[in-house]
Amino acid sequence: MRRRVVRAVGFLAAVGGCLTAAAQTPSGMTAQQHLAQLDQAVANAQMSADNGWMLVSAALVLMMTIPGLALFYGGLVRKKNVLSTMMHSFAMAGIVSVVWAFVGYSLCFGSGTSFIGGLHHIFLRGVGSAPDPAYAATIPQATFMIYQLMFAIITPALISGAFAERMKFSAMALFSLLWSLLVYAPMAHMVWGKGGLLNASLGGRIPTLDFAGGTVVHITSGVSALVCALYLGKRLNYPKEPMPPHSVALSFIGAGLLWVGWFGFNAGSALSAGTLATSAFVATHFGAAAAAIGWSLAEWIRNGKPSALGAISGAVAGLVAITPAAGFVGPMSALAIGFLAGIFCYFMVVKVKHWFGYDDSLDAFGVHGAGGTLGAILTGIFATSAVNPIFKDAQGHALPVGWLDGNWMQVPRQLGGIAIAWTVSIVGTLILLKVVDLLVGLRVSESHEAEGLDLTQHGEEGYDWEIAAS
Repeated sequence: MRRRVVRAVGFLAAVGGCLTAAAQTPSGMTAQQHLAQLDQAVANAQMSADNGWMLVSAALVLMMTIPGLALFYGGLVRKKNVLSTMMHSFAMAGIVSVVWAFVGYSLCFGSGTSFIGGLHHIFLRGVGSAPDPAYAATIPQATFMIYQLMFAIITPALISGAFAERMKFSAMALFSLLWSLLVYAPMAHMVWGKGGLLNASLGGRIPTLDFAGGTVVHITSGVSALVCALYLGKRLNYPKEPMPPHSVALSFIGAGLLWVGWFGFNAGSALSAGTLATSAFVATHFGAAAAAIGWSLAEWIRNGKPSALGAISGAVAGLVAITPAAGFVGPMSALAIGFLAGIFCYFMVVKVKHWFGYDDSLDAFGVHGAGGTLGAILTGIFATSAVNPIFKDAQGHALPVGWLDGNWMQVPRQLGGIAIAWTVSIVGTLILLKVVDLLVGLRVSESHEAEGLDLTQHGEEGYDWEIAAS
């Protein structure tokens, strides 16, 4: 007991000494200068913490594409197309990055019109260590730029799930390059850019809530995927010939990487390491968990057993649906959004695709297009100022955000944003597919498709069965 008292007294004395030292003004410095110095130290510490979190988040989002999406999609195709499918994701990391550095970032986040950014940041001019307060006041603009690049990489990679096993690699590369400039850039600017038509935080005329990419990433990629599937037509012998995934195990690993990486996708979109990031992190996890349960239950009721493929597909559907809402809703709302998304996306994949007969190879539309659309609508219903007071009056007081919060007008605004995203995606994708088809041709020949795209497009195979046998 005596030792504890001595230790406690010593601890209090040490704390008191520190406080006294902090209160004393260094020689040659006024009290005001000393306080300014302390304020600057606090600001530097916050900037370092926020910057560290954002760099980690950028790495997490890149991990979603390579290896996450590459493994997830690669396992879902037949083994003769595993490398070609994984190359779609890997190629985006190279192609989109170069385009982003040249002009993509400027078109998305430079000052411009309501529909597209200008060329102020072409070749990353002016993008350095100084923050851009309009976007994130506590991180370098270069960090913001590289973080947003990771979104631009994964979005066209998601589309590849619709045309897997039948599009030329050259056509895929050219289409994705043009799509990132003519479809992704306008949508990113409208929703997130300065002066964007749909920007809810920077005075857009149709303030649409999209915290981390429900419209910008998932609706655009999912709807464009459907257009691609319809334009290219069905795979050879589909649906007469069974085309099951060659390795659900690979897809399982990929889905796990997607789930983990999605924390950078959603929580990172807070653009700081504060409480909003925590809220988005929590909502993301609960949305994915509830959707995995929702999809599995629907499958269990219909087929008599839940599958591993269904569970991971449900989790991804939940991650998609919670993306626009992550920074606007609480945990219970996230559970509701996820559960509804799991059931709805299962219905779209199992029933709607069968009714209309289109060949969306890896269900990019059924999960991302449908899930993103549902999530955007539900965001307008469940968003609350208690989580994110994004709307304020002239005096700075928080206003209701979503329908249940007292702002019923947010749902029509969300529908307006969804309609614009669908329109831009459909029209832009159709035009680009026609242009690319005329320039290099879109689809491989029937003989190449039968042989497999790994050999015909890349001259290699994912698995060497002779070596494995020996």
